[in-house]
Amino acid sequence: RIRPQLAKEKIEGCHICTFVTPREPQVVLGKDKAFTYDYVFDMDSQQDAIYSNCTEKLIEGCFEGYNATVFAYGQTGSGKTYTMGTGFDVSISEDECGIIPRAVTHLFRGIEERRQAAIDQGRPVPEFKINAQFLELYNEEVLDLFDTTRDAEARKQKSNIKIHEDATGGIYTVGVTTRTVTSEAEMMQCLKLGALSRTTASTQMNVQSSRSHAIFTIHLCQVRVCASDNNNETDNRLANGSSEMNEFETLTAKFHFVDLAGSERLKRTGATGDRAKEGISINCGLLALGNVISALGDKSKRSTHVPYRDSKLTRLLQDSLGGNSQTMMIACISPSDRDFMETLNTLKYANRARNIKNKVVVNQDRASQQISALRTEIARLQMELMEYRTGKRMIGEDGLESINDMVHENSMLQTENNNLRVRVKAMQETIDAQRARLTQLLSDQANQVLARAGEGNEEIGNMIQNYIKEIEELRTCGKSLSRVSTRSSLYGGPSSFIPPENGASDIIEMAKKDLEKLKKKEKKKKKRWVPQTHMDCQADLANITCEIAIKQKLIDELENSQQRLHTLKQQYEQKLMMLQSKIRDTQLERDRVLHNMGSVESCTEEKAKKIKAEYERKLSSMNKELQKLQSAQKEHARLLKNQSQYEKQLKKLQQEVSEMKKTKVGLMKQMKEQQEKNRVSETRRNREIATLKKDQRRHEHQLRQLEAQRKQQELILRRRTEEVKEKIGAWDWKDVVKGYIAPLYCIFRTIRKYQMRTGGVSTKTARAKWQSLERRISDIIMQRMTISNMEADMNRLLKQREDLTKRREKVSRKRDKIAVEGADAERTVLSFNEEMESLTANIDYINDSIADCQANIMQMEEAKEEGDAVDVSAVISSCTLSEARFLLDHFLSMAINKGLQAAQKEAQIKVMEGRLKQTEINSATQNQLLFHMLKEKAEVNPELDALLGNALQGMTLFVLQARRRTTTQMELLYASSADPDAPPDDFSAPLLPVLESPDASGGRLSPSSLMSRTSMYVLLELYVRNLINPVASSKGSRAPRLQCVYTAEGHTKALMCVDSTDDLLFTGSKDRTCKVWNLVTGQEIMSLGEHPSSVVSVKYCSSLVFTVSTSYIKVWDIRDSAKCIRTLTSSGQVSQGDSCAAMGNRAVAIPPGENQINQIALNPSGTFMYAAAGNSVRMWDLRRFVSTGKLTGHLGPVMCLAVDQLGSSQDVVITGSKDHNIKMFDVVEGAQGSITSTHNFEPAHRDGMEALSIHGDSLYSAGRDHCIKKWDLSRKQLQQVDRAHSDWMSALTVVPRSRVLLTACRGGLLKLWNSDTLRPLGELRGHDSGVNSISTNSTHLFTASEDRTVRIWQVKGSLDDGLY
Repeated sequence: RIRPQLAKEKIEGCHICTFVTPREPQVVLGKDKAFTYDYVFDMDSQQDAIYSNCTEKLIEGCFEGYNATVFAYGQTGSGKTYTMGTGFDVSISEDECGIIPRAVTHLFRGIEERRQAAIDQGRPVPEFKINAQFLELYNEEVLDLFDTTRDAEARKQKSNIKIHEDATGGIYTVGVTTRTVTSEAEMMQCLKLGALSRTTASTQMNVQSSRSHAIFTIHLCQVRVCASDNNNETDNRLANGSSEMNEFETLTAKFHFVDLAGSERLKRTGATGDRAKEGISINCGLLALGNVISALGDKSKRSTHVPYRDSKLTRLLQDSLGGNSQTMMIACISPSDRDFMETLNTLKYANRARNIKNKVVVNQDRASQQISALRTEIARLQMELMEYRTGKRMIGEDGLESINDMVHENSMLQTENNNLRVRVKAMQETIDAQRARLTQLLSDQANQVLARAGEGNEEIGNMIQNYIKEIEELRTCGKSLSRVSTRSSLYGGPSSFIPPENGASDIIEMAKKDLEKLKKKEKKKKKRWVPQTHMDCQADLANITCEIAIKQKLIDELENSQQRLHTLKQQYEQKLMMLQSKIRDTQLERDRVLHNMGSVESCTEEKAKKIKAEYERKLSSMNKELQKLQSAQKEHARLLKNQSQYEKQLKKLQQEVSEMKKTKVGLMKQMKEQQEKNRVSETRRNREIATLKKDQRRHEHQLRQLEAQRKQQELILRRRTEEVKEKIGAWDWKDVVKGYIAPLYCIFRTIRKYQMRTGGVSTKTARAKWQSLERRISDIIMQRMTISNMEADMNRLLKQREDLTKRREKVSRKRDKIAVEGADAERTVLSFNEEMESLTANIDYINDSIADCQANIMQMEEAKEEGDAVDVSAVISSCTLSEARFLLDHFLSMAINKGLQAAQKEAQIKVMEGRLKQTEINSATQNQLLFHMLKEKAEVNPELDALLGNALQGMTLFVLQARRRTTTQMELLYASSADPDAPPDDFSAPLLPVLESPDASGGRLSPSSLMSRTSMYVLLELYVRNLINPVASSKGSRAPRLQCVYTAEGHTKALMCVDSTDDLLFTGSKDRTCKVWNLVTGQEIMSLGEHPSSVVSVKYCSSLVFTVSTSYIKVWDIRDSAKCIRTLTSSGQVSQGDSCAAMGNRAVAIPPGENQINQIALNPSGTFMYAAAGNSVRMWDLRRFVSTGKLTGHLGPVMCLAVDQLGSSQDVVITGSKDHNIKMFDVVEGAQGSITSTHNFEPAHRDGMEALSIHGDSLYSAGRDHCIKKWDLSRKQLQQVDRAHSDWMSALTVVPRSRVLLTACRGGLLKLWNSDTLRPLGELRGHDSGVNSISTNSTHLFTASEDRTVRIWQVKGSLDDGLY
């Protein structure tokens, strides 16, 4: 949750550094660092949304017996107490209530709803019991906030509350007050009482800061009726079935509401005394919580120990972290960039916590658990029983369960049916669309016909369309009915009836054929029966089982046929008897009629004919029916005959089935015997394996015993070696006889061989592990140092922005006040507006710098996460005992060395502090003496008396103006003396430089002059390592006027840069050193080392030396033993001391966010430095060692630059880049931010730039295109020389006190040109390898080359007429 910005933060100009991705649970910090969580709430989120989305379901889970925890984490002042709702502000509205009050309301509302639902349904009302506890963790002591007898003084005493763990791993406390509550009002009263007793205090970051961790716990116990299943209602009834018995279950739940105290930094909160102790205790608890979260959330550490017992906070929350609880963590953060680091740490903290997986179970009593388990078992068994009944599950002949194939087939058919339904639906939609289109076309055609006939109108067209539509629908219905009738005739019509006897005969024929095959197969088996393996038996058993099933099916079919025949027989017999009785009745009627005809005399012939015809018709019908019955009788006889055959076949099949069953039993017996054999063989193999394992354990035990004996022997050997060494150290070597030396030498040689033989391999492995650990430690130190420096710079920028914002507000108020007054305010308001614009621009630049700093910090954090691949703990855990001893020895030696270095540094600091105090005392004494002297003079001189009011302020200025502006050689030599301007007693005459010797040969000073100055060189001799050697000058008429007079040698690799004054020479090399040479004595006086890579640029100004290597600029004070006082980086970071010293001698890659620095340049006054890094130039104020801005505009890396000064407050900076362009920048004193170029020199070079030089109003440039260009800065005119060199030009400069331009190339060739016309004056071979840099002082030129030498050149005569 991101809290809104405070009014104070808005006034101080703090920017928002967080961004929430729309409709995604993702927050972006800085520019592009994204974190994803389950929920993300922006600054405009409400309390209700947070509760409904996060906490509401946890309360519902408590009614089902699940534990829950909600805790808020974040820095102090990030809104944790407000979110949790433990502040209890009187003026707070209902919408602003936090999580705890809403949860209490939800809890009691849920209780009432469940009671009312039970009453409505006629069930017993559930019983609820609610208890509350409120704990406070203050200075690692658990305090009871419900204990009203405990006063403020008792907080400092030890608490009696104990934390215990039950048998199931749950955490409970003893000695805590538990209050039983029955209503929402009582619960809120308890919460308010505990919140008011909580420890709070005021800090610089929060007016009402929580100084302790608070845990509010609600215990819910409910007894309710178990929910019964419909299928199992009889389980809860009594035996007589008349009454019901209700089963009850008891559920318990525990809900923790944790309001953690905010993590804080003492330097930001300004806490002292008790507040500082509280902050330390808070941070210790949160650190332990972070370690627990890391151990649970990190996949690589999940198997390690979880440190729950490191703090009482983690012990109390053990259930919530990786235990039986549904836990929600709310990370509260600030959106302001002032709290960037705290926000970053909080988000990383929460990201680790998101990986924790808890195991949640329902909290029931034992009876409820048993009932629940039994209900689950009953439901499972009922499901299995239903599956057996429906045929889904079946048990094979081998006793194994399996799923019926019909189930799989049914599922496949259902899937296919669903797919066909979808296809039919789609086709029906297509048909409907086509029918509508056909209707429309037919109606259009009819309308066109009517229109041609002149009888059409809109009503007739609509009627025709409706008729055509109805016709198409009827046609479709007719087609569907015809398909239905066809389908019914195919599947259910009379013609499809197959007489049962036909089907039975077919089945019997198939059974006969199968029986013949089985008989043949059985005979073959009996003829060639051979015992087979267990697998063959199983295959035969499966085949026989299948055949038995088939035969059984045939037998069942035959039995059914017999039953049907018997039924038909009975029907036919009944019908036959009925017809026979009917025939008898008809015959009797015939006889009676004939008798009546004979007796009746009055009957006529016609009547007799009618009666005769009627009886003949009846007789014919009866005869036909008799014929049918006779045919049925014949069919019945045939069926009876077939029945006997069926009975024979049935008996035969039953006999075969019984034989097959016997065969099956035999095969099963054979399989059991085979299984028994396999079990015996497996038991024998297991016994053999156990014997082998026992032997292996015995061998391992013997190896451990031998290892212990070897270690004991090594220990004894080491002790004896130490005793021998002590005895040797105690001997008087003057009395040692030569006869004792040889035996001792043999003993030491034997010991050494034994040590090498026993520990050679392990020492090599241990050394490799130590090197990896040492590299990892160095990387961690550098990363933390860099991040710490970045944080310091960001805090400094935040402080500057705060000051500038306050200043802008002050100026704004002044402007408004003057604008209201109105008297002559326009000019003043205009000046104020300009000042406001300047302040706004500075604030914008600082905001950009803060954003860059934040981006660099994020890059460093990502690099640190990527660099965590080498896990130190994994390396240490994989060490053997000897390797661990080796690493422990090296760690011990490293700790001793680091402690010694720290002690030496502290001693030096104390010495320097003592010197500083002594200097301040001396300065104060001198100021007092001077003040008294001036006061005495003021009594005579009234003008002086008028100036005494400002005497103290002017004293410092007077002393500063009285000192020399440049550092002399004596200050370099006697920097530690109290008066650096006082030379030794024997130093009488000023020094003449060696290079200004009047000797024409260019040699060194005479021995007599050197002997007279021996005393001043005593200190220099301590630093002498290398010399500047003279070079014999060439004599003759063709001798060049530019001659090499000295050569400086001492570097081990190629030289990259050179700088010089009249007294000192500075050279930088690829050997990672910068050497300082004394031009007076011709000797090296010091070497500046510990650079991460080659020294590519060096500059000197006012006793400070600036050296460049990779992305670092090291500032050296050579007055005090060449100490590095600061380290600057290409990104604008500043660190005290030498931050590169921890890198050692190994090459270090450029850190993320940094760029390679190619060259640096100082302005003539020495107050500003410009560093070309990447495609920009960073500006540095050397008076404060602060980066003030950038010079931007190039597309490629800036390779060279030159600086000149116009007046006292404006610098002109010329830059040359790989993008072939040259740009000019005007930098006014006090300018800050990003500065763009004022002029772009065109036409540009055809390749990258390599060298620039400013001389007066002229600019000279040289590049990789072998071209020299001269630019007139006042008139913007251009002169150029193409193909000036045959190779790249690497350096150029103007020869002092002449109009000659000197250029050098990678081939080592030096060329001279007229500086006005660029006319060539001559060339000579300067070096055998390429020249990388040129420097000049008032009398000499210096060239640094790849051949590891610096050559010193002197002009003999005038070069205006040429080199020779």
